[in-house]
Amino acid sequence: MKLIVGLGNPGTQYAETRHNIGFMVAGHLASRSGIALKRKGYQGCYGVGRVAGEEATILLPQTYMNRSGASVAPAYQSLGIAPGDLIVIHDEIDLIFGCLRIKFGGGHGGHNGLRSISAALGEVEYSRLRMGVGRPPAGGDVSGHVLSRFKAAERVDLAAYIETATEALELLITRGPQVAMNTYNTRNSPTT
Repeated sequence: MKLIVGLGNPGTQYAETRHNIGFMVAGHLASRSGIALKRKGYQGCYGVGRVAGEEATILLPQTYMNRSGASVAPAYQSLGIAPGDLIVIHDEIDLIFGCLRIKFGGGHGGHNGLRSISAALGEVEYSRLRMGVGRPPAGGDVSGHVLSRFKAAERVDLAAYIETATEALELLITRGPQVAMNTYNTRNSPTT
């Protein structure tokens, strides 16, 4: 069983923001896999099914980003997820929009959602799909940036970016982090 977690904030006011790209990708993966995210539990919405032939639970925590661990930890423990079978999808300001990176293990890098998950799980190593959303202009407010909606020019490429991320997740699930990293970490945009 894989546990695939898309990070974001609940509520319509956050639905299309940069911080919610984890929700967007997880939702697209669920739709593509025929998994309805209608179950309530683990302080989130989730669905169970098969992703790329593998049994999986897709979870969208409803705890707000800073408390993501309060949702992820009980799901991880209750479902009996094996080490290495947790995948977290999140926004990443240190990558430009359109650039994604797969990573296994490591620190939270200042991301509050990852910080909360790591605090709740302890020493558990997990895979991350880091979705570039870019930084604000020099001196700009990071919080305001990640809680803002994508620019019109970015929205043109957003669907392709999410599709590429979904394909990367499917490869990560079926072939593991090393193959997925070798395949996707060299790409700079959703169209290359």
